Amino acid sequence: MKVLGIIPARYASSRFPGKPLIDLKGKSMIQRVYEGALKSKAMSKVIVATDDQRIVDEVLRFGGNVCLTNENHQSGTDRCAEVARMNPGFDVVINIQGDEPLVDPNQLDQLLSAFEEMDVHLATLGIPTNDEHDLSNPNRIKIILDKGRNALYFSRSCVPNTHHFKGEHLSNYPFIRHIGLYAYRSKTLLEISQLPPTELEKMESLEQLRWLYYGYQIKVVETTIETPNIDVPEDVEKVLHFL
Repeated sequence: MKVLGIIPARYASSRFPGKPLIDLKGKSMIQRVYEGALKSKAMSKVIVATDDQRIVDEVLRFGGNVCLTNENHQSGTDRCAEVARMNPGFDVVINIQGDEPLVDPNQLDQLLSAFEEMDVHLATLGIPTNDEHDLSNPNRIKIILDKGRNALYFSRSCVPNTHHFKGEHLSNYPFIRHIGLYAYRSKTLLEISQLPPTELEKMESLEQLRWLYYGYQIKVVETTIETPNIDVPEDVEKVLHFL
């Protein structure tokens, strides 16, 4: 199985402009993500997909592969699809978050193992949780699964709803929190990038609901591995601590 790893990296982040280029103990964040992704046993090639020449220059400086993409893409999925079209011949594409400098190659391998099943066309990761902060936090996405470990729904709300369990212990229910790492069959990635947006995804602000709406199954691989990402400047210190 030939796997193409794509790292979408935008310079103009609203919460932290220029974050792919911040220095983390002698290496830029994008270099740390790139080198971490290359350690995956399943990876055949890694490419940074960016809309900014400054990021292109940095990736070329450390000897990485990079592609300057259309600046009008609305999502990382669309940016990945553009790169996939320019790089045919790969069986699977994995969308690697460009703001996780501590990316764990074992986590990438766990996700890619889903494609050993020929009927899997889309896959993502989930981590068990019973943490009340996770369940109530709209920035922590929750997943409902079917018996085959495919996603039925993703939500910013607590699903299933726990209102009628008020005051009762909820630890017996296997709540799953989403980890936003995606992999796709190459053909599937190109297909979903052409789908029109839906009202449902706009309501939750979750792109994956578009794929479910149009009938695509998303296999959820359970993991216990989670690495901190950098969303805002305050997140840098916790990453430096691990480094």
